[in-house]
Amino acid sequence: MMLLSQIENASGGVSVVVRSGSEAYVVKNAESSYALAMEAATSGRPLADVIREHGFGEAVDLEAAYAEGRMLLPIHHDDPAHCHLTGTGLTHLGSASTRNAMHVKPDKEAALTDSMKMFQMGVESGKPAEGEVGAQPEWFYKGNGTMAVAAGKPLHSPSFAEDAGEEPEIAGIYINGPDGTPFRVGFALSNEFSDHITERGNYLWLAHSKLRPAAIGPEMLIGDLPADVQGMSRIYRDGEVLWEKPFVSGEDNMSHTLANLEHHHFKYDIFRQEGDLHVHFFGTATLSFADGISTKEGDIFEIEAPDFGMALRNPLIQAPKAAGTTKVKAL
Repeated sequence: MMLLSQIENASGGVSVVVRSGSEAYVVKNAESSYALAMEAATSGRPLADVIREHGFGEAVDLEAAYAEGRMLLPIHHDDPAHCHLTGTGLTHLGSASTRNAMHVKPDKEAALTDSMKMFQMGVESGKPAEGEVGAQPEWFYKGNGTMAVAAGKPLHSPSFAEDAGEEPEIAGIYINGPDGTPFRVGFALSNEFSDHITERGNYLWLAHSKLRPAAIGPEMLIGDLPADVQGMSRIYRDGEVLWEKPFVSGEDNMSHTLANLEHHHFKYDIFRQEGDLHVHFFGTATLSFADGISTKEGDIFEIEAPDFGMALRNPLIQAPKAAGTTKVKAL
């Protein structure tokens, strides 16, 4: 297992760190993990081989770097506008009941909601045979690289938010090579932070509910995603565990294959532009909101899964309610 991360070094720059087991080392002559990935994509070599060829430098205490607030995103683009945060929902075998409970109408419980219809499409044809196209998943846009939050940094909920809830997920990390071909770099833990009250109000507000920051990292798994990911999601309040629940991911627990989800994202030309970075969230079936939890400023989200190294932790900051409206000026 190879894990890749980025930390702020003593000079204020970026050091790429590779870890296998308990030992972590700086990757020599690595400008960034993005640069390493592009080197692999342009040379046609596996990323793990490129990392090994660069060689390993000084040892790093990643836990200390985390405690000191020096963890960075495991990968970033120097121009945040060329990093896309997107995702798919209703992809996990337990996700439909949670979502359906948010959208079912009391007087029409016998009718299938749009959520249940889409989930059923995935169950029936989300895992097509090799070379065939399966059902389209739900798809959403979260923003660009300005919305990506590193481990240890706050998740800011905007003033107009109705809710600030975690979504423990696995995110796929991709770059587009020189000819636009998408390459999978690896996988990372993520908190696909969302506003579930806004979403519950009207399903057509899903797009609004997803335009929030998202936490990614702290480490990125290089290689294949395990078929059965077992993790834990927690919320801490005042130093105590307020809520915790297991979450699962990986294809054994999903109604879609990764290949099908990747196809339905990268089939669009706009997502195959040279050099762009993509963070794509694969969905979840576990939400504290579904258990009646209402978060507040100061709460700390924690998401962990052994295959992905250190846990992802982020405190919540809630912006105060703003008066008035956003004004647009005429030129």
